[in-house]
Amino acid sequence: MAAANVNIGIEDKTRQEIADGLSRLLADTYTLYLKTHNFHWNVTGPMFNTLHLMFETQYTELALAVDLIAERIRALGFPAPGTYAEYAKLTSIPEPTGVPKATEMLQQLVEGQESVVRTARSIFAITDEAHDEPTADLLTQRMQLHEKNAWMLRSMLE
Repeated sequence: MAAANVNIGIEDKTRQEIADGLSRLLADTYTLYLKTHNFHWNVTGPMFNTLHLMFETQYTELALAVDLIAERIRALGFPAPGTYAEYAKLTSIPEPTGVPKATEMLQQLVEGQESVVRTARSIFAITDEAHDEPTADLLTQRMQLHEKNAWMLRSMLE
């Protein structure tokens, strides 16, 4: 789909590159949401209550984040991806196989949180160069939250 006629002081090609990066971020965020929600439903063991509640807090925040990311893509004048097929092509986060043990769930979620941070960081330079402060602000908030979540999840493994 072609870009909308958007004149916000960022060249079309640059807006496209930023939207493409945000589409990868959206795919990672949605995939992590789905994985976290899955683990919330299926976690068992002595840490059940703690992990069940922690996973719920995290998937709820991820559900809100996908909307923010998709809306930023739209504000840049491009369609936001919204299908499993598109997300499967764009995401860097692998789907789980079967139902892992609680500690493996934690490890996979740490890796997922860190993947989202890397994706966000990978597009930060172009947003900075384009003076796209709204996207840079969104990326900064996402990185801060995902780094904190990774730390909290990692702490459960020690």
